[in-house]
Amino acid sequence: MQAFSTPEPLTLRMVLIVIAGVFLASFVDGVAGGGGIISVPTYFFAGLPAHLALGTNKLSSCIGTAVSAGRFVKNGYVDWKLGIPSILLALLGSHWGTLLQLSLDEKVLKWLLLIVLPIVAVVVLRQRQLPEERREMDERRRAAVVCLASFVIGGYDGFYGPGTGTFLLLIFCTLAGLDLRTASGNVKLVNLASNLGSVFTSLMNGKVFLLLGLIGAAASVAGHYIGSGLAIKDGSRVVRPVVLLVLVLLAVKVVSELFA
Repeated sequence: MQAFSTPEPLTLRMVLIVIAGVFLASFVDGVAGGGGIISVPTYFFAGLPAHLALGTNKLSSCIGTAVSAGRFVKNGYVDWKLGIPSILLALLGSHWGTLLQLSLDEKVLKWLLLIVLPIVAVVVLRQRQLPEERREMDERRRAAVVCLASFVIGGYDGFYGPGTGTFLLLIFCTLAGLDLRTASGNVKLVNLASNLGSVFTSLMNGKVFLLLGLIGAAASVAGHYIGSGLAIKDGSRVVRPVVLLVLVLLAVKVVSELFA
């Protein structure tokens, strides 16, 4: 079956790059969000072509995100009235987003990466203090905001992905009026759902390097577990330069391939 074939020869270099990069990405994601900005380039640096890199990243991210989501659910930081419909909409949006991604030529996708990555980076790096208390507002309006964001950002996650959790967190807190902990719990559920929708579609189209993705998943679980369990006061001082460095390296790599 194509989905479970080995599309690229597995090398020690690939394994070491993925373990290091995905662990760092997952730790960053657990602490500050935006880990996809690191994990997606990691699979490019490992030598995977665009569609395969994105599909394999979804596999490792999906398993790692499940760990974070489980911790939030266990501690009661999920609003299930908002969570259940948003999960379904995220699955649908992610499936369509991934189909759109797979229909594009890889060179077109790389051009889009050069546009999307800096925009996502700016949003991630400019995020401010988020509210600790739930804001009073009409519950129907709150549900509409959460559901619409879950569908649209879920589509973006299926299409590309980096910054998905940060976008959702900002929307859930600022526009839907959720407190930070509940917003974070619901974001993890939505992100998990969109990852599942995307990875299933990628698997069915043979765009997942299963063995490398499972290796990355182990690193992702460790990174998410440690990151979600720590409160790092000045973590942004470490996260921001790492994100910027990865973006610069990715831009150099993509441009060199486009004009080679």
